[in-house]
Amino acid sequence: MQILFGKIKNFSYKKFWREELKTFDLNSKNIDINDLPSKCNIQINNKIISISKWVSPKRTRSYPYARVYDSFDSCSGKVATIIPIIKDEGIDGDMDYLQWDTISLMSLLNIYVILGFYEDAEQNIRNTNKPNKITNQKLKSNFIYKQLEILSNYHQSALHWNLNQLNNEDLLNLINKAKISYKEISQKLKIKLHDSRNIDKFKINITKDREAFMQYSRDKAKNAQNREVLTSQPKESIGIGEKTKIEIENYLGGYYYFTIDDVLDKDNILYLIESKHSKDSILPSNDDIKDGLLKLMIYNNLCEIRDFKIKRNFKIVLRLTSNKLKNDINLPNNNLEYFTESNRLNKKQIEIIYKLNSECEENKFNIWIQKA
Repeated sequence: MQILFGKIKNFSYKKFWREELKTFDLNSKNIDINDLPSKCNIQINNKIISISKWVSPKRTRSYPYARVYDSFDSCSGKVATIIPIIKDEGIDGDMDYLQWDTISLMSLLNIYVILGFYEDAEQNIRNTNKPNKITNQKLKSNFIYKQLEILSNYHQSALHWNLNQLNNEDLLNLINKAKISYKEISQKLKIKLHDSRNIDKFKINITKDREAFMQYSRDKAKNAQNREVLTSQPKESIGIGEKTKIEIENYLGGYYYFTIDDVLDKDNILYLIESKHSKDSILPSNDDIKDGLLKLMIYNNLCEIRDFKIKRNFKIVLRLTSNKLKNDINLPNNNLEYFTESNRLNKKQIEIIYKLNSECEENKFNIWIQKA
């Protein structure tokens, strides 16, 4: 099996695993956005907005999906996520750019995107083998604050807001600010960053027209997907199915190029399995599980799956594996006590199991918890 094709027409999901987010009052304007937690509530203009922060525009860095999951459906107000449009870690590090499908994915989840840029950084002194690398980058706080202030009084959909973020004039201004800022960081720290002409190329692709930006992003996403499908991550316990690429189209014109950890073809049903593994703990980390759940939000809203041109029946599964488990369980399940007692789960782990049980039962997907 080389690739699957899926479509999403509508989106719905009910959460049961919720974390209580701290609320910070931004009305005083004295709070630095960089000092806020990676996920929290903010109060601004007497409105509550749940926010999450990405450390990079690349979705595979530092669990942005887990942070989005925690802010999703966390309050009665808007949900927003703050994403740097560009992140340059120096010539010895990575260079990441915003992708169209990130905007489209957040729009699908009805999450407002706040684009920003980094204005300060420090030299990475931990790794002497990479002298031209920067770390601890700081967002331009007052720029983000102004966007949040506008959003607090905004009355249209996340889709409308997010498409407006791609307005050519605003994008040009933002990218130029990022380019100038990185030049100043390079001069200040005497560290070589990536060639600024890369930013110019990105600017051309992102502002030329929406189709050009979409194609530019998809080419990069496809390349990343091709690399990922050839690798096995230590946090995945692969072996019951086949690692498979999936191309998902939604009604907003977004395309997502994901890699499914396991696709199992059994009894004429395709099982689309997102796998998370723990070597040393009974369960994978909370962030790993939430990262998987956010992807399941998407997979669970697929209205169809095609294997080449053949429409297939399918089921969605989150598979959690561990070397420490004594026995397995499939959720939803009405008999959780035997599993929790035999594996000696602590109070927090038991609470997570019960919330996961309710979440998959309500949203009609499965969670397999298995001994690796």
